[in-house]
Formats: sequence, structure tokens, C-alpha cells
Amino acid sequence: MSVSELKDRHAAATETVNNLRERLRQKRLQLLDTDVAGYSAAQGRTPVTFGPTDLVCCRTLQGHTGKVYSLDWTPERNRIVSASQDGRLIVWNALTSQKTHAIKLPCAWVMTCAFSSTGQSVACGGLDSVCSIFNLNSTTDKDGNLPVSRMLSGHRGYVSCCQYIPNEDTHLITSSGDQTCVLWDITTGLKTSVFGGEFQSGHTADVLSVSISGSNPRMFVSGSCDATARLWDTRVASRAVRTFHGHEGDVSTVKFFPDGNRFGTGSEDGTCRLYDIRTGHQLQVYCQPRGDDEAQHVTSISFSVSGRLLFAGYTNGSCYVWDTLLARVVLDLGSLQNSHESRISCLGLSADGSALCTGSWDTNLKIWAFGGHRRVI
Repeated sequence: MSVSELKDRHAAATETVNNLRERLRQKRLQLLDTDVAGYSAAQGRTPVTFGPTDLVCCRTLQGHTGKVYSLDWTPERNRIVSASQDGRLIVWNALTSQKTHAIKLPCAWVMTCAFSSTGQSVACGGLDSVCSIFNLNSTTDKDGNLPVSRMLSGHRGYVSCCQYIPNEDTHLITSSGDQTCVLWDITTGLKTSVFGGEFQSGHTADVLSVSISGSNPRMFVSGSCDATARLWDTRVASRAVRTFHGHEGDVSTVKFFPDGNRFGTGSEDGTCRLYDIRTGHQLQVYCQPRGDDEAQHVTSISFSVSGRLLFAGYTNGSCYVWDTLLARVVLDLGSLQNSHESRISCLGLSADGSALCTGSWDTNLKIWAFGGHRRVI
């Protein structure tokens, strides 16, 4: 068979797949008789309301000299690790604002960081295509630097995101610009499974983010520059369990809903979306309020402990707090006192839901505290 014949067959097969995908989308739309907002309104759900003192900036963490790209909380609530373009990881005591560790990285171009479940180690990765592990209890070298305890090498593109498997320190998942995600055994430094890639049904562009289900650690979701999110089972690496369409731009961030049955996404198309992993349906779209000059890219998202609130950071420095049921913005942290002066690059909620931390290109991190009954939302 000639090359031209193969190209024709490939083009025909691609057209068939696209037609089937469109028919599937139309069929799903016919089955959607309402959305979350419509159902909630019909049930008489009242919108969440926020006053000016319900969420306030109580601390600003200063110490980085470059743009902050990533942050993560420890499960015990009071420590945060942040990664910056200044080539350092800083571990903070969120209660006192003190720095407990300032780790010089082997590669300054870091993009992601994560705490282990016990809080004894941190991981990071970036443009060096390596995920580096640091044991916070290790002895520093003669220059006062914390040595790398393990380097996970094997990606052929930058490491965009890393996350430890919940409740264990021995395995983590990374995503990469090589279009794959990898499950690593940290004790051996070897790959356990590769998700996607040249010979598998996976993402067709850079993978930017991963989120592991808290209720079922075998399941994780990934977001990619191919405008899709995909659900994976770590026991079945050959193909994604389900692919989620809807976005019109890069899916830059993904986050599981607290119950583990849904997940949220944020995209360069300026929207956040909520999907159900059981049905594959899109449940809700969170579009920026009318009046914005242009759609701002979503950089990071997180849910409150109940899932009623969605926190979303944007490239213009806004951080919207969404009512997930009614798809309404109830607060913009960018409009409050002591807000960030530049792009919100990362955010995360403490384990008990009592505080939100945001990181920005203005080199600072800010801790926002909930007042009174708000902490249980």
C-alpha cells in the first residue's frame, strides 16, 4: 500500500471518528433535560452570600524573589510548600509565616511542587524533565543545601504537575509535556505505569495537570493542551477510562470534587467546568461575569470541603469564588484589600477547609481565612 493511500485511509478514519464524536455529543445533549443550576433553582436552593469580612487576607508570605508557580498544603493544615522561578522551594509555617526550609533546586525552572501525605518529603519538577524528591529530615550539605534524595527520570518533556498518592509516601503521579502521565515507585525510582504515549490511547498534546481521587486513589484525572480531560485507572494503563470534551482551549488545571464522583476543570478558554465521571456528562459551566474586557485564562482551581464553593484563579489577578450549584460568582478576592498585584498562578485549600492560600507572579503567597460558620462550607 502506497503512502498516499495510507494518508487517504487515515483522513477517512479521522473524519469517521469526528462524526461519531459529534453524534455522541448531540445524543448526550438530548439526554440533558436540565443543568445543576436549573435543578437547584427548581429545588429552591438559595445562593451563597459573602460579606466583606467573611474571607479576609490574614497573612502575606514574603520570601521568594521570582514568580510563584505552585503550592501545596500538608494534610495537618499548618505547612505550605511553594515553588518559584527564583529556583527555590520554601516550606512555610502557615500559622506563623516563618520559613522552615529554603531548598535550592538543581533546576531553577520549576513548575510544580507537592507535599507527601506524611509531610516528611516534598517533590518538584519542571523544565529539566525530572521529578526531584527531598526528604525534609535529611542533613544539609556543607553549603547548607538540602540534598536530593531521589530523582525520577524518564519523561521526555517538562514535568508540569506532580501529586503523591493519598495516604502513602512511596508512589506519586507526574504529568508531562511528552503527552504522558507516569506512576512512580519512589523507593526504586522506577516507573510503575505509563498512561498515554505513542502506542496508547491518550492525550495528543502536552499534559498540564493531574488530580488523584481522595475517595479512590486508583483513579486520577488529567488535563491537556488537546482541550480534553481524561479519567485513568492506575490498574489499566493501556487507555483512558473516559475522555471529557467541552473546552475550547488548553485544560490547564483539574481538581477532583470532594465526593470523588465529579471533577472540575479550568481552561485557557476562560471557563471552569464540572464533570461527572460516572456518566461522562458535563454538569455545569462557570463563565466569567459579563463586563470583563476579555476572557481571562483560568490557571488553578480548588473546591471547598463540601464542594459548594469553587475557587478559581485567573491571569488578570482575579480569584473568583463560585457557587457551584447556581454557577454564580459570590466573591472576587482580587477586589479585596491586600489582594495580589499580578497573575494568580496557583491556589489550594487547607485540609480542614479553614483557609485558602493563593500564589502569584507578584512573588507573594497570601493566606485567606474564613470567618465563623464559613469554614464548614
